[in-house]
Amino acid sequence: MTDFAEQKQRAREWFETVQAKLLAAMEGLERECVGPFAPEAQSEPGRFEITPWSRTDHTGAPGGGGRMAILRGRVFEKMGAHTSTVFGTFAPEFAKQIPGADVDPRFWASGISVIAHPWNPNAPTIHMNTRFVVTSKAWFGGGADLTPVLADRRNQEDPDARAFHAEMRGVCDRHAAVAPYGKFKDWCDEYFFLKHRNEPRGIGGIFYDYLNSAGDVGNSAWEADFAFTQDVSETFIRSYVDIMRGNMSKPWTQEQREAQQIQRGRYVEFNLLYDRGTIFGLKTGGNVDSILSSMPPTVRWP
Repeated sequence: MTDFAEQKQRAREWFETVQAKLLAAMEGLERECVGPFAPEAQSEPGRFEITPWSRTDHTGAPGGGGRMAILRGRVFEKMGAHTSTVFGTFAPEFAKQIPGADVDPRFWASGISVIAHPWNPNAPTIHMNTRFVVTSKAWFGGGADLTPVLADRRNQEDPDARAFHAEMRGVCDRHAAVAPYGKFKDWCDEYFFLKHRNEPRGIGGIFYDYLNSAGDVGNSAWEADFAFTQDVSETFIRSYVDIMRGNMSKPWTQEQREAQQIQRGRYVEFNLLYDRGTIFGLKTGGNVDSILSSMPPTVRWP
C-alpha cells in the first residue's frame, strides 16, 4: 500500500483550515443578525463548542480522531462542522464495499462535514462535505446540497436555488478538466433522493466520489483534484453566507415552523437510510455524537 504521506498531510491541514474559516463565518452571522429570533433561542450570539475526540480501531490499536464543532445560537438552532482523520483496517465484512479494500484492508481518511439547521424556516438547511480517502486506491469525494424547508421555496426557480446552482456550476467550470458540472449535478440529484417517498431531499447541488483523475496519486492530476475540492469548500462558505443574509431576518409563522419540522423529518429519514457518510462513520467506529449531529434538534412526522 503506497503511503501518500505528503498528500495526506496537505489534505488534513486543509480540512482543518477550512473548518476554522467556516466557524468564523457562521459566528459572524450570529453577531450580525438583528432578529427576529425564536422565543426558545438564546439572546446572545452563539459560539461553536469544540470537542476533540479519538477512536480505537476495531483491532484495538489507535485509529485517529477529530474535532467536533457544534453551534447552538440565535440564528442556527443547530449547526455542526466537524473534521476527522481516521485510520486502521476495515472489518472484513465492510472491506468488500470500499474500493481497494478488498486488496488491502488498511485505510486512511480525512475530511470535513457540515450541516446547518437554522431557526428561521425561510432559511434553508444546507450540507457540505469533502474528504480524501486512501486504501490501495486513493480519491477525493464530497459536494454540497441545499434543502429549503418550505414547500413554496423548494423549487428550481426560487432565487436561493438559482444562486446556489450558479455557485456550484461556477466551481465546476473553474476546474472543468476534472469536474464536469452536468455529471456532478445529476449525481447529486440521484444520490439525495428518498426512494421510499419518491421525492428529492432538496433542490440539489453537486456530488462526486472516487475522484482520481489520473488513476494515480502524486502527480499534477492530484493537484487538480485537490484544488477543486478546496474550491468546493470555499464556494460553499461564500454561497451560504449570502443565502443566510437574505433570509435570516425574515418574519415567520408557527405554520411555517411546523412545515420546517416536517421537512426535517425527511432529512432524518435520508441520513439514517441512505447516507454514505453516516454508514462509513458508524462502520469504522467513528464518533457517534459527531456522526449523528446531522440530526435536526426538533422534528415532527404528521
